[in-house]
Amino acid sequence: MTSFLGKYYYTLDPKGRIIIPAPLRDIISKKYTNSKLYITNAAFDKCLHIYPLDEWNKLEEKIRSMPKMEEAVKYFLRRVIASAIECEMDKQGRILIPYEHRQDAGINTEVVIVGQLDKIEIWDKASWSDVTDPKKVDAKAYESVLAGYGL
Repeated sequence: MTSFLGKYYYTLDPKGRIIIPAPLRDIISKKYTNSKLYITNAAFDKCLHIYPLDEWNKLEEKIRSMPKMEEAVKYFLRRVIASAIECEMDKQGRILIPYEHRQDAGINTEVVIVGQLDKIEIWDKASWSDVTDPKKVDAKAYESVLAGYGL
C-alpha cells in the first residue's frame, strides 16, 4: 500500500493525542523521507487534515502560484494555511491535536481517522456519520457526477 487508505476508530487521550494507525504510520515511514507532519483545518469540512511534509510542500507550491487577491485563494490561505502547524509522532505513534484545532473541527473524544490517498483526515465520530450517511446526500446526483469521472 502506497497511499493512505482505510478508516479507523480511536479515542483521544486526556492530553488530546491520537494514535496514528499502524498502516498509516507504515506509509509515512516507507514512502516519505521525513517524518514531519502538518495538521490543519480542512477548507470546507468540519475536520482536520494531516499532510506528510512532502505532500504539504506540493500543496504550498500550488497555492504560491495562485493569485493572492482572488477571494477563494484568500479564504484558503486564511482557513487552511493559517491554521497549519508542524508536528511529529512520538515513539508510540501519537500526535497531539491542539485544543484550537479540536475546537475548529468539533472533535470531542471519539474520532475517525480516514486515509485520503495523499493525506489523512480526522473527524469527530458523529460528524463522520453525518457526512457519510447515504440518506443525507443526493445519491442520484452524486452517482451521475462520479459516472462522468468513470467511477
